[in-house]
Amino acid sequence: MKYTFFTALMLSCSVSAFAQHDMTPFEYEKQTGYSGKNITGLNYQEDSFNFIVLGDFGRVGDYYQRDVAREMGQATIVLDASFIVSVGDNFYPDGVESTQDYHWISSFEEIYKDPSLYRAWYVALGNHDYRGNVQAQIDYSKVSRRWNMPDRYYSKKFKMENGKLLKMIVMDTNPYIESYYKTPEKYLNLAKQDTAAQRTWLTKELAENDPNVSWTVVIGHHPLYSGGPRKDIMDTKRFEQQFADLFDKYKVDAYICGHEHDQQVIKPKGRYTTQYLTGSASEVRRGETGKREGTIFSAGEPGFMTFSILDNKLTVHVIKADSNGNEVLYKHQHTKK
Repeated sequence: MKYTFFTALMLSCSVSAFAQHDMTPFEYEKQTGYSGKNITGLNYQEDSFNFIVLGDFGRVGDYYQRDVAREMGQATIVLDASFIVSVGDNFYPDGVESTQDYHWISSFEEIYKDPSLYRAWYVALGNHDYRGNVQAQIDYSKVSRRWNMPDRYYSKKFKMENGKLLKMIVMDTNPYIESYYKTPEKYLNLAKQDTAAQRTWLTKELAENDPNVSWTVVIGHHPLYSGGPRKDIMDTKRFEQQFADLFDKYKVDAYICGHEHDQQVIKPKGRYTTQYLTGSASEVRRGETGKREGTIFSAGEPGFMTFSILDNKLTVHVIKADSNGNEVLYKHQHTKK
């Protein structure tokens, strides 16, 4: 049986320190000695619930990984973000071998060092993670206080400021990618995964009738849609065929993924669920992107996304991060009717 987690993030009866001083979270931290910088265009909304998403990151600090990590730390302070999500491909090229693998130091612990990044990370599996020891990534949850991967797929609820809940469902999308089965020596233990069991679990999670859940997001590595290099490949088309209708049926507000090494926001005509793709936390592919019906935004730039929920409105910022600093490339707002 897979695990389902319910949060212990209860609202404090006291007002936060920065609210007492009529300051934003960044202003408060700055006057106490924080050395980071603000992000122009990324604005904290009082009583909002915020989190940060990155994807495809683990490259021992090379490419744009250090730049993205630096700006993620600053964004987490600006928004007073509750947690961080990784959509997979946590270690390149071949995952990790054990909980003692030096990749944990070189690609995670020594890169995401900003004080604000020492909070909960909720982690999904990518295809490169399957090239190593997946169980080691699960087991690292017992080593690290911030790394959370209780199983290959799992769900969690978070209590927001208005008392309502955000439900986050983390999938393992890898077993649904048919081409991976052609090279079993590369994707270790993939054939042992029970796709029918995971789909049954996923459907049950989506169908849960909890009146306190006001937002539902699904996290996975592979995209439903892409305007990038993988736009027309069979893996992408079949993944859409397997899950797009299911997400619409249960009114999933956002599907958040990576795999393509760029940034995309896509909502095809007639679909309920908006897809947010952020897979450029280290390597970037600046080839053609955005060439798909339903594309709202696309950019072959390094960076990450921030998600902010305030009552019935979801605000997503696409943030570029490189050696020159940061830039808000795009702001997307979705209002629930």
